[in-house]
Amino acid sequence: MEKAFEAAISAQRKNLGMEFPAVIGYGKKIGSVDHIDSINPSNTSEHLHRFGAFPLAALDEMVDLSTKAQKSWAAQSWEDRITVVRRAASIIRTRRMELSAAVCLEAGKNRIESFGDVDESADLLDYYADQVVAAGGHFRPLKRLLPNEETGSFLRPYGVFAVISPFNFPAALAAGMSGAAILGGNSVILKPSEETPWTGELLLGVMRDSGLPEGVFQICQGRGQSIGAALVSHHGIAGVAFTGSVKTGMEIHRTCGSGRWIKPCLMELGGKNGAIIMPSANLDEAAEGCVKSAFGLTGQKCSALSRIMVHADIRKEFTTKLLERAATWKVAEASAADCGLGPVINAAGVARNDRAIALASTNGGKIIYRHENCADRLPLPAGHYVMPTFAELDPNHDLMQQELFLPFAGLTEVRSLDQALAILNQTDFGLTAGIFSRDDRDITRFFDEAEAGVLYANRKTGATTGAWPGVQSFCGWKASGASGKGGCGPYYVEQFMREQSRTRMR
Repeated sequence: MEKAFEAAISAQRKNLGMEFPAVIGYGKKIGSVDHIDSINPSNTSEHLHRFGAFPLAALDEMVDLSTKAQKSWAAQSWEDRITVVRRAASIIRTRRMELSAAVCLEAGKNRIESFGDVDESADLLDYYADQVVAAGGHFRPLKRLLPNEETGSFLRPYGVFAVISPFNFPAALAAGMSGAAILGGNSVILKPSEETPWTGELLLGVMRDSGLPEGVFQICQGRGQSIGAALVSHHGIAGVAFTGSVKTGMEIHRTCGSGRWIKPCLMELGGKNGAIIMPSANLDEAAEGCVKSAFGLTGQKCSALSRIMVHADIRKEFTTKLLERAATWKVAEASAADCGLGPVINAAGVARNDRAIALASTNGGKIIYRHENCADRLPLPAGHYVMPTFAELDPNHDLMQQELFLPFAGLTEVRSLDQALAILNQTDFGLTAGIFSRDDRDITRFFDEAEAGVLYANRKTGATTGAWPGVQSFCGWKASGASGKGGCGPYYVEQFMREQSRTRMR
């Protein structure tokens, strides 16, 4: 597999510098006055490809095509729709190396994380297809009042969904949100992150080659504040699925409620995730799980661990083990075989890290680990690299409340589970949380009282990260979500549909 991946990276690098025009459907070229460049964050001198930014003036035509395509797509049987989406999943698996290499180069994910992104995109499509099968096409018979009355509840598509996906899972989240909408009988216009346009373009090719009718899935490259905002507010868009920041999500939500009627708005909006370490915990497993969740994908996960509440009785021993494991992670160019942490996505992430480091020593805070002291950090190419950091912080410190999207976590000492749970819930976010304890009473209380949608106990593979389709639902509470039902879970597809009751007299 390693040789195959390196061959795929080499093959992709031989074909860099391509220009992809803005298109409607699968190939109608639209002239652009602006463009989006895909740049390797591991080595910013490496320009990958250029993409035409979709012009606002052509948006009506794109939405019109999606509207027409959706009507015929919805008229097909749900069995036929499933066949096409499963074929797309199969194509993704066939192109696994090609897609993973692109994700690695464009998003700065190491090879394991790149494989995971691509594999998850295929698994999401299949899992969501399974939901439609289990629901029998989303029809349920209802009771009757009269003997000659037939009644039933149908879930029907809304129409055209705008899907706005982030850079950190450019394959999985784009495919998952889009696939669920398509399986529900909707059409989709995908606006990928401007940081990862290449992966979005490759997904367009997958959907085209799966036999999905033209117009059911289209791609709209561009910046969020221009084409993204125009797409959300367009009168022909029936609903929005978005993963990204709280600020942007709240703006989208307001837009979806400001028209002639309220548009459905499915959102996952990040987290400030915490882990509790109790005296009975296996400290080796706790340290391993915390480092993996704090440093994986260079901290650029909505589920990344950024707060650790460690009991005073084991604080010193746990901290020693935590820092020992942290030192084994190597910062390197993302495609390198020994890369543990690659770069952050852009210069704004580096600047945000610099501010966090400066702020960490204020208000009683203290940095206890920075990876830059490790000899293995060099040499690095000219990329967006930051060094992972742990700091001892008061629970009210600004850095314990702000979502950083960095390999940065704060440690706070606690003296009871009551105090730990209070600190854990002391945030507007509510995405993931973890606990390490061998006491079942601790775990029961944690499950009952933690204000987050994704909970883990004693998970050394990731204290707060690692949800997988059909294994862990990924639902954000409070500021971390909007619908109360998350991706990767059993209720996701039906959120892209609306109920219609039908009564027929015989």
